[in-house]
Amino acid sequence: MRKLQNQNPFFTLPSTCLSRQFKPSYCHTKAHFIQNLQDCRNFKSLISTHSNILKFGFLNDTFTTNHLINRYVKLQKINSAHQLFDEMSEPNVVSWTSLMAGFIDAGRPKMALWLFGKMHEGTVMPNSFTFATLVNACSILADLKTGKRVHARVEIFGFQSNLVVCSSLIDMYGKCNDVNEAHRVFDLMGFRNVVSWTSMIAAYAQNAQGHVALQLFREFNCLMLDCPNHFMLASVINACASLGRLVSGKVSHAAVIRRGHDSNDVVASALVDMYAKCGCINYSDKVFWKIPNPSVIPYTSMIVGAAKYGLGKLSLEIFEEMLERRVKPNDITFVGVLHACSHSGLVDEGLEHLETMYEKHGIVPDAKHRTCVVDMLGRTGRLDEAYSLAKSIQVKPDEGALLWGTLLSASRLHGRVDIATEASRWLIESKQQVAAAYVTMSNTYAFAGKWEKVHSIRSEMKRNGVYKEPGCSWVEIRDSIYVFYAGDVSSCARGSEVVSLLRELERRMKEKGYVGESMGLVFVDVEEEAKEEIVSLHSERLALGFGLISMPKGMTIRVMKNLRMCRDCHEAFKLISDIVERDFVVRDVNRFHHFKNGTCTCRDFW
Repeated sequence: MRKLQNQNPFFTLPSTCLSRQFKPSYCHTKAHFIQNLQDCRNFKSLISTHSNILKFGFLNDTFTTNHLINRYVKLQKINSAHQLFDEMSEPNVVSWTSLMAGFIDAGRPKMALWLFGKMHEGTVMPNSFTFATLVNACSILADLKTGKRVHARVEIFGFQSNLVVCSSLIDMYGKCNDVNEAHRVFDLMGFRNVVSWTSMIAAYAQNAQGHVALQLFREFNCLMLDCPNHFMLASVINACASLGRLVSGKVSHAAVIRRGHDSNDVVASALVDMYAKCGCINYSDKVFWKIPNPSVIPYTSMIVGAAKYGLGKLSLEIFEEMLERRVKPNDITFVGVLHACSHSGLVDEGLEHLETMYEKHGIVPDAKHRTCVVDMLGRTGRLDEAYSLAKSIQVKPDEGALLWGTLLSASRLHGRVDIATEASRWLIESKQQVAAAYVTMSNTYAFAGKWEKVHSIRSEMKRNGVYKEPGCSWVEIRDSIYVFYAGDVSSCARGSEVVSLLRELERRMKEKGYVGESMGLVFVDVEEEAKEEIVSLHSERLALGFGLISMPKGMTIRVMKNLRMCRDCHEAFKLISDIVERDFVVRDVNRFHHFKNGTCTCRDFW
């Protein structure tokens, strides 16, 4: 290669000796190669251009080689780009940064961080784009420790006020669940644009602080800084979804239409998800069918949404249509499919999908897929099979919490004290979902009538300072949120009216044969009358009572709940929907329940 370069006249003379007529020829040839590189659309044409650049000796020109590296990266030939980089005599900051970005695009962010370490050993100084690229790598890896080290270098090199770097840092801290540090970076920015605002809104939306995300969006609009882009609107819609804020979600949807972003795939997917999470699956359906060529993301959102609404067969139909349209499913799509089978009792279909995931679609089932199957088997009472599968799954601590929590819930439902004991022991020893494990175990013993064990667990919780998460429900009325806590009438809006209505409804329910199933719902062995009192004041009942006296007749009442809905309240809601002739939608921690005419969409299977 060096021989070819030395034979080329452009490299045999120093630049100061080049004649006036020669210099334009050099520049023209160089510009010609750069243009050729920008026009390369496939690997074959790139190889041809690379060959010509080599023949004319331009591989010794850093500017041209950087363009060549960049084109290899664009065509996803990262190994070729890396080899070319290694052959450079003097790579500059653009060379290093382009290769780092290439490894990130190729799904190898750790390699990008390693390259920065090698770069730091030399004399090339990083620029703002280098740091933005590094922060992006940490964001993808959710590596807070390395991200903070990169942040420290950002400040050492004086880029702490750079708009691009700061926006990347906000995104990284948001992805690493450190929203306070994200806001600190945001507050210290001298200038903010729509990207930095979007990063901050997304950080709050991703960290279960949707109310703050909506507040920031309102602040952005009040300052009239810029028009929200589709990324910002998608983040706002995601915040509405997490909160179950249907009114705010509809307002955001109107903004999407005004800005002309309704055909955008990311925004449309967010809208499908938001309406599904707000209990409006028919709205999700309308948005979905307006997408010209839906990708895997909106398809997956629709599959999961229908599954959580108890429409398992619809989920599977959408999946089949997706395959017919040759949209390739991903691993999350199969989580949705298995979830649909689990929540609709379609065990055989679920097992078949698990077995053919790799064979038909090249997707290897992992812990999250097998956890869905454990849930599916457990819900249908096949506890021994579920337990056997759970023991065979290799899981990380966070995955294990979901796996054993799922098994514990199913064991409690079917009164399998033996399996429930082992599942709760795993959770408590690994310090995962400790309060939930104690509570579920206590209820399992109560269901089996083993009250001594119930008292023992209650004492152990007090000794260890573990407290049950209070039942909490909320309803949205005219863009205002009203929150209710189990047994807390004093802070309940229009509390005396709500309790009076619930008493009247309970009287009418008993006329229809309502008895209630309070066994296993409380920690201690109390008198039956007291148990009825406790159950009748569960948070979702208080929320429902308030909705009934506050919302016009005919309007669907939508209740959000932080815990799983108990069987007694589920039975009560079915009866009340028939008595008052109204629709209720309850979103609990697991799924949706749509009560209408004395029935529920879950068909008593949840």
